[in-house]
Amino acid sequence: MFPFLVDTIKIEKDNARNLIFYTRSLTKKSVSNLIQNKKRGLIMKKLFLMFILVSFLFACSSIQKVQKPEEPVQSEEVVVQYITLEGEISEPKAEISGLAWYGDYLILLPQYPHLFPSEYDGSFFAIPSSKIAEHLNEVPNAPIKPIPISLNAPGLKDIIEGYEGFESIAFYGNDVFFTVESSPAEMMGYLFKGTISDDMKTITVVVDKRVELPPRAPISNATDETILVTEDRVITIYEINSEQLETEPYAYVFDHSLNLVDSLSLPYIEYRLTDATELDENGNFWMINYLWPGDQKDQNFSLDPIAQKYGEGETHAKYNTVERLLEFHYSPAGITLNKKAPIQLKLIDDKNSRNWEGIVRYGDRGFLIVSDKYPQTYLGFVRK
Repeated sequence: MFPFLVDTIKIEKDNARNLIFYTRSLTKKSVSNLIQNKKRGLIMKKLFLMFILVSFLFACSSIQKVQKPEEPVQSEEVVVQYITLEGEISEPKAEISGLAWYGDYLILLPQYPHLFPSEYDGSFFAIPSSKIAEHLNEVPNAPIKPIPISLNAPGLKDIIEGYEGFESIAFYGNDVFFTVESSPAEMMGYLFKGTISDDMKTITVVVDKRVELPPRAPISNATDETILVTEDRVITIYEINSEQLETEPYAYVFDHSLNLVDSLSLPYIEYRLTDATELDENGNFWMINYLWPGDQKDQNFSLDPIAQKYGEGETHAKYNTVERLLEFHYSPAGITLNKKAPIQLKLIDDKNSRNWEGIVRYGDRGFLIVSDKYPQTYLGFVRK
């Protein structure tokens, strides 16, 4: 064989060997790159899916935030169970304006006691609690005739210029406290004190000692219509404490001798507050909160924060009238509205809105409430 052919063959073998090595090396790199690329692709897919998931959750959260809040659940309304009265106290002229317990007797306060003659200056009335229990539990149709109590208040209605009658009553032992309304030119309230005789035949008022209760706003037919009594304080609450009407929400605080000692803050409450129960052992009490449709027109209420928070019952959603009970808390630092849904009373209609003027607790079962002459005199039981 020729030498140059041998050299050529060696060179070609070397070249072939190098080519195979290069090809193998290239193949390994390609496979490695391919595997790495696949890994990168999987990672990118995972990141993309995570991005989609996070975006979806964020979008759902955003939608939840901008959705209209749920409407309050429609509240249950309570039907007032009427207690039938007979005698002159059942007549519209009675215009009962307050209730209070004196021992086992429910005391009914007529706005104008002098319309019911007695040996003195008119009459209050009383019902034994046993008669009420009998009516509610045993003989629901049997009418109750209240017992008269003579009012000894010589010249009271003549002493007060523009006298418009009694508005509230509260007892502490044998002591009894009243508020009286007047409107000589502008509205003015008065606080009086008296005593009830042990035989419950007479209530005597100290007419020479009275305290003015200036209204918190220039609103017609509105004065202090509520009295709360503690062991050392007498608290009077103005009828209207409206933020929309820009009234000043505070109560007057007196000692039992009728000396003004302080004032107490009150929450803003739309519509009238017409009477309160006595305080319980925890300092809680309930008040009547009432809107007569005529006030809606005259005073132009536009917001009802309580209804917005707790919802309206069927008839409250239908009519402009508001008849409900609200629970409050008393402390020496102030009076606050408890975080409890109101008790809404089932309405008749706007033409027959009931002007509830008096309220007391009835044990643990509920409340007794009373209306003035609009639309007529009603005494009723409201279950809790």
